[in-house]
Amino acid sequence: MAQPSLDSRLQRRCIVMTDDAALRSRLAAALPPDWRLTATDDIGALGGFAEVLQHRFIVLDLDSRAFDPLAAVRTVRSEFMLNVPIFCCGGSPAARDAARLARADRFFGRDEIVTRLGDFCEQFGWGGA
Repeated sequence: MAQPSLDSRLQRRCIVMTDDAALRSRLAAALPPDWRLTATDDIGALGGFAEVLQHRFIVLDLDSRAFDPLAAVRTVRSEFMLNVPIFCCGGSPAARDAARLARADRFFGRDEIVTRLGDFCEQFGWGGA
């Protein structure tokens, strides 16, 4: 497998994992113009460690039914051994506790995650376009 180039690593992009098309659309609309959203319901389908590492952060919908959100956190943290920030939205208190134990980073309401997306992009917007 070819290693990611510096130019590729500097691209501003994030992963969004949700089966809620309306939420995905709202997040895409809130994304700054120089950012790209990668939507998936299978973190492994992105290709693995090097591909996930090229994304600045992950937005994970804990209410998704098309995939197991906790398995996604475990894959990123335990299988890929990456410390890419994982921002969760939705979920019951029990789901949030389980995600916290799996080492997800922060938790927000569904509306709040859309509102905060610009802040995340600014915080993780280091480097080139």
